[in-house]
Amino acid sequence: MIHHISPARLTIDEAGRIISRGMKLALSEESRSLIERCRTYLDNKMATQTEPIYGITTGFGSLCNISIGADQLTQLQMNLMMSHACGTGERVPAEIVKLMLLLKIQSLSYGNSGVQPATVEGLIKLFNADALPVVYTQGSLGASGDLAPLAHLSLPLIGCGEVEYKGSVRPAAEVLEEIGLAPVRLMSKEGLALLNGTQFMSAYATWAVIRSRHLGEMADKIASLSLDAFDGRIEPFGPQVNEVRHHRGQIETAAAVREYLKGSEIIESPKKHVQDPYSFRCVPQVHGAFKDTLAHVAAVIEDEINSPTDNPTIFPDDDIIVSAGNFHGEPIALPMDFLAVALTELSNISERRIYKLISGQRGLPSFLVANPGVNSGFMIPQYTAASIVSQSKGLCWPASCDSIPSSQGQEDHVSMGSNSATKLYRVVGNTTRVLAIEMLNASQAIEFRRPLRTSPVLEEFHAAFRKEVPFVDNDVVMYPLIAKSVEFISKAE
Repeated sequence: MIHHISPARLTIDEAGRIISRGMKLALSEESRSLIERCRTYLDNKMATQTEPIYGITTGFGSLCNISIGADQLTQLQMNLMMSHACGTGERVPAEIVKLMLLLKIQSLSYGNSGVQPATVEGLIKLFNADALPVVYTQGSLGASGDLAPLAHLSLPLIGCGEVEYKGSVRPAAEVLEEIGLAPVRLMSKEGLALLNGTQFMSAYATWAVIRSRHLGEMADKIASLSLDAFDGRIEPFGPQVNEVRHHRGQIETAAAVREYLKGSEIIESPKKHVQDPYSFRCVPQVHGAFKDTLAHVAAVIEDEINSPTDNPTIFPDDDIIVSAGNFHGEPIALPMDFLAVALTELSNISERRIYKLISGQRGLPSFLVANPGVNSGFMIPQYTAASIVSQSKGLCWPASCDSIPSSQGQEDHVSMGSNSATKLYRVVGNTTRVLAIEMLNASQAIEFRRPLRTSPVLEEFHAAFRKEVPFVDNDVVMYPLIAKSVEFISKAE
């Protein structure tokens, strides 16, 4: 399958499909024409303009007042690439690197960056060959673009740096020869076009939005199973009480839970209790707020991945080259911090349901085992969930409210959105694990309601889970069951 890079809007869903289905990329003729036209315009402009153009005929950052001779322009771009490759820390996961390549290619394709077609084609060749540059998580301030990580992403184009290819990390020069890609001779502006931009941040954000959509669906389904296992009431999920508040996410969540529990013998049985704890009764409000947050974040991120975010920005039709700040990560740093908070709340309320299920209430045995005492049962998975949630709360401190000046004060306000991105990645993983522990508990608890059955949809969900994770009669080593639960909800449709 081939996806053609074009000016047409790239949706987050389509970006996800390109990565998950192993699709190849090709440059559309429309995009090629836009790229060529911009490059021709820039070459002509340089031949006729005597005034310096930032980053094209000058140095970078606070060195913007130093003019560069025409015979040094290629070396200027190569030096930029090499000197800015200062990443450190953990490696960026492969699927995020591949998203970075996709989003950088998309950003350069609009004809506002001044690159030559060969540079974009080189990135496409790396993408299609699964020759993924080695990129590190630390080093970007999220303001002059993601300079350090994008330098590592781009180094292989000039035969430098490392790539992971067919399971091994190797020098890029070796791999380029194997895949038939000659090192690109960079022209003016190209190093800056490659290094400026928000593709490190926006790749993490795109991945997080895709995963968060899945986690939102899983959270509703697992909470529905927990509600039935706890012998909860359905009335708080009715249409009238949720629609009167108008929030779209709340209305959608209530409807989803009603649908999941349709036909449940347990939910339809008479109840002795008048109310449920908030962690059950307020699922529409809390899960709904998460969904409303996610919808906002997704809209912002989708705008971002359809934008040229390098600097200067070139407008051939208007005969304008503008040195501005579209590389600044603030527009996506704030939403990424917001999404981390929302995801943490999804795990926070999940942990409370986990706690209630093991508390020995409403006919359920303490710690969800028939013989508590000699068996600790599901006591400690709740500890694990509580520990994870507490860590996520710490990660919710917004990176976007910090700024440390750089480049001798020229870059005096930065977004720190790269830290927002990597923290968000950890929170997604943490939320997945907490929901997996809730699934483990809910599936155990529902067994103690037999012979009553939950809804057909949830019985099918429970049966699929039981193929991976068994019922626990007596104490067993628990961590493999948690690991299998994580894998189950990560992949569940």
